Amino acid sequence: MNRPLRVLFGLASVTLLVAWVFTSTHAQQRAAVEIDTDDIGGAVTGPNGPEAGVWVIAETRDFQSRFIRSVVTDDQGRYVIPDLPKATYTVWARGYGLVDSDKTTSAPGRSLNITAKVARTPAEAAHYYPAIYWYSMLKIPDAGQFDGTQIPKGIDLQRWRYQMNNSGCIGCHQLGQLATRTIPSDFASLSSRDAWIRRVQSGQAGAQMMGQLTQLGPLSIQNFADWTDRIKNGELPFAQPPRPQGVERNVVITLRDWYYEDKYLHDLISSDRRSPTVNANGLLYGSPEYAGDEIPMLDPVKNTWTTFRVPVSEDAPLALGPGHAAGLDPAQPSAYWGNRRIWDTHVNNHNSMLDRQGRVWMTAADRDMNNPAYCKQGSDHPSAKAFPMERSTRQAAVLDPKTMKYTFLDLCFGTHHPQFGYDPNDTVWFSGGGQVLGWVNTKMWDQTHDVAKSSGWTPFVLDTNGNGKRDAYVGPDDPVDPTKDKRINAGFYAVMPSPADGSIWGTYWTNSGAVVRVVPGPNPPETAITEIYNVPLPGFGPRGGDIDRNGVVWVSLASGHFGSFDRRTCKGPLNGPKATGDHCPEGWTFHKFPGPGFRGLGDTSAESSYYSWVDQHNTLGLGENVPIATGNLNDGFIAYRNGQMIVLRVPYPIGFYAKGLDGRIDDPKAGWKGRGLWAANGDRTPWLIEGGKGTKPFAAHVQVRPNPLAH
Repeated sequence: MNRPLRVLFGLASVTLLVAWVFTSTHAQQRAAVEIDTDDIGGAVTGPNGPEAGVWVIAETRDFQSRFIRSVVTDDQGRYVIPDLPKATYTVWARGYGLVDSDKTTSAPGRSLNITAKVARTPAEAAHYYPAIYWYSMLKIPDAGQFDGTQIPKGIDLQRWRYQMNNSGCIGCHQLGQLATRTIPSDFASLSSRDAWIRRVQSGQAGAQMMGQLTQLGPLSIQNFADWTDRIKNGELPFAQPPRPQGVERNVVITLRDWYYEDKYLHDLISSDRRSPTVNANGLLYGSPEYAGDEIPMLDPVKNTWTTFRVPVSEDAPLALGPGHAAGLDPAQPSAYWGNRRIWDTHVNNHNSMLDRQGRVWMTAADRDMNNPAYCKQGSDHPSAKAFPMERSTRQAAVLDPKTMKYTFLDLCFGTHHPQFGYDPNDTVWFSGGGQVLGWVNTKMWDQTHDVAKSSGWTPFVLDTNGNGKRDAYVGPDDPVDPTKDKRINAGFYAVMPSPADGSIWGTYWTNSGAVVRVVPGPNPPETAITEIYNVPLPGFGPRGGDIDRNGVVWVSLASGHFGSFDRRTCKGPLNGPKATGDHCPEGWTFHKFPGPGFRGLGDTSAESSYYSWVDQHNTLGLGENVPIATGNLNDGFIAYRNGQMIVLRVPYPIGFYAKGLDGRIDDPKAGWKGRGLWAANGDRTPWLIEGGKGTKPFAAHVQVRPNPLAH
């Protein structure tokens, strides 16, 4: 080689050496993440450099409760998993476009750099997508199929979507995760159509699930069979999820498991939503609904759990069978539990709330549906005089954690969700009363322990004569009489006392549905006046809802929207003969949820959010008055702030599905570390989550720190 070439190659070698040294040094600087003795930190790097917006997960089974903490990498691929209790952890990275990295054993106080693994095929990448990306592949009937044969008469596209989304199937399960987009091996020998019929008939809710699909006609089952066939044959989602961006990279997710592998939890409660420092660092209380009579209690400080066995009367019937959403026995054997009766509740504790004293107020049963005499016709109870109640399916109870004393409240009205008001009597209001709105004056209850004296209920009566007060009324099926008021059937699913004006709001869970406002007045059984505001298109199907401090109602809609209703923007009269539901469409605003929609429906989302909750006190860290919805097909939660949808995703195990949420401030002086959102994994079949049979329900703690490296 001549001298000029040797010089040229020599210069090139020096340049490469300098470049290598610079790159290596830069990588070392990037990976030099500051950590404390209770953190694990480092960087995630792939073949093309830093992996931004991917999750790093630390998991341990060293405690009674399985413990999982997940964080997101910053724009340089760096991460810090903060404040880990002392244990041995398995740590790995997961992200869209990747497959799971090799798992490494580590411990708090150690640095750990992770080598990411790029997915070799689109199918490998799609394995990690949230359920919505798979569920949106389901075919929706075209206009010609709503012909009264393949689909029964009276069912249109809107009703179809309503029943397939949070009103029906996704009201109990996440559809689209691996376990539902494939057929269980027990049924693999059947045709796809027969396999779907067989799987839907499984378990104690089999009759109800099959009924849901039967109402929609044979095409519903055929479309599910077609969906899983296409997936089995290699079809992949037509859209891909983005990696977390912006504030989504500041999210810290902590999961702890509790309760039993063959049970489920509908919900949990952590604090008093009016005063979220109540029960700071205290136990969490689960609501097992149909699953059982033991109330699980999780200690998030010690990472342990125990149960409280609810005392029930000797003659208390099982809260299963006719009149309930589950049967005494499986309709058909389950692929997971066979013919076992895994749900065996008398109490049927659907939902709980804490009061200012830290007591747990439950919706719970302890008798059959026949009401006591004080509820019925002929009673001198003020509410019974106005509207007697013969039957109720579930009542209420109070658990005092200080003494573990459990007291059943034999109410006259049905209960579903309780919520405390902002009045001096600390009134707890209940949804689930059907034709009435019910309440308990807890101040009176504490003074007298007289349930009849402390409780009341009122029917829903519109002021259709427009005189500003409640008068004699016509019935729900009668035409409006401008000289009288009108009673309506608008039973609450969610209940929302307003901190703005003391009115009580609820969601009317139908298609198209409505939000309902009740002003109790001085003597609610006789003076309460109701207003109703129907959901206009493109929205429909409200289920859960909550209210902000300004009196704006936020609802989860089957149409794939986060709906908001602001009564202050209504232009026309809010009472009178025309104020019967369609009189304020201008009060509604619709915000499309993240994720793809079904093909052929335009710019929609297939998200089927179950419930929504407003963070009135900045318990999460995104600000005061931020509405948050359960992202039931998005593996987490969806916050709406300043016009932006923020996805708070649980990356592991895939398949997280919540039915409610709650906020608590453990230490107002501790910044992001002292506050957070709490929720239970509420799918009725927790064994369908990633990990399969043996997986227990999880309690999720969601926190937002100032940046991805805060510790």
